[in-house]
Amino acid sequence: MENVLRPVIVVGGSVVLTLLVGWSVDRLLRRAADRNGENSLWALLRRGRVPFQLVLFAALLRGSYDQAKLLVDHRIGIGRTLTLTLIGAAAWLVVSIATAVVETSYSRYASAHRDPARIRRVRTQVTLIQRVVTAVVGVVAAAAMLLTFPAMRAAGASLLASAGILGIVAGVAAQSTLANLFAGLQIAFGDMVRLGDTVVVDGEWGTVEEITLTFLTVRTWDERRITMPVSYFTSKPFENWSRGTPQMTGIVFLHVDHSAPVEAMRGKLRDILRECPAWDGRDYGLAVTDSTPNTMQVRALVTAKDADDIWTVRVTVREQMIRWLAEQHPYALPRVNTAEAVPLPGQGPRAGRAEPDAAAARPHVRHAHEPPRTGPGRG
Repeated sequence: MENVLRPVIVVGGSVVLTLLVGWSVDRLLRRAADRNGENSLWALLRRGRVPFQLVLFAALLRGSYDQAKLLVDHRIGIGRTLTLTLIGAAAWLVVSIATAVVETSYSRYASAHRDPARIRRVRTQVTLIQRVVTAVVGVVAAAAMLLTFPAMRAAGASLLASAGILGIVAGVAAQSTLANLFAGLQIAFGDMVRLGDTVVVDGEWGTVEEITLTFLTVRTWDERRITMPVSYFTSKPFENWSRGTPQMTGIVFLHVDHSAPVEAMRGKLRDILRECPAWDGRDYGLAVTDSTPNTMQVRALVTAKDADDIWTVRVTVREQMIRWLAEQHPYALPRVNTAEAVPLPGQGPRAGRAEPDAAAARPHVRHAHEPPRTGPGRG
């Protein structure tokens, strides 16, 4: 009877105690979350209920398993399994607590500040810090699991003696990975690029969607994802349209005929912008910036509060201006001139032609001493 009750008491007691303590802690966290509604830390800590109960159960069962007298022949294997479970659950719990603390800190900062650029900067730093903590905890947990095996402890002592050589070999082999790792930390704390920034890389316009320790993802305007190593942003130039203030100035180029009504186009530009909600009202202008033998180039300058609105303003101005020119001033659109050149003032249509030579026009008179000309039909 004792051989049956002992395992039931040990295992069942560990399960009951684990559930009771887990329920009590969760209830305390729930009350703390209800009492401090503005602080999300307690609500986020409740996510760690499962790893906490797993740690508690593995620790209780690991400490009292010898008293259960259950599967004595496999005692070493079961004890090592419980130890590995305890280490893994502890790492899971540490990551959950660290994530809750980091997310709470970011939420407080985001609610206390209104600058979108600073908020995106802190969000990028917080995300990378969270990834670093997760990676460090995972490596430490994996190392602790390996050290539970006696063979691995013996191998560790021999590997420690050749750590210098292994470090050199690993550094050469992982040079690209390490470069991306340090580049990721440089991006996070150097404020070069942040989550949500509008960037132009390799001629592609998009928004930074994800930043990790090794790569960065840009979502383009047509919903494509461009993934590139983070070392790209520390070694090559790129455009960051969200750097500083989000306000932007856009340019619309129009090619029109030389007879286009520039003053009327300025007035039409003003009317178009007044009816465009995306225009922020800061500035606008229209000027002739270039000329070719067939057309002249007109530049319309507009402003908006961010990159998305400046795109809307530019396409609106381009579409409505071209439609207005086609309907009201069709002569102002570019065309190929196939007419004859206009003559200079004071000259007729034959001004450009050469008059016949007077001497050549006079009839030829043969003198007495001049020999006759030879030609067809003459001797």
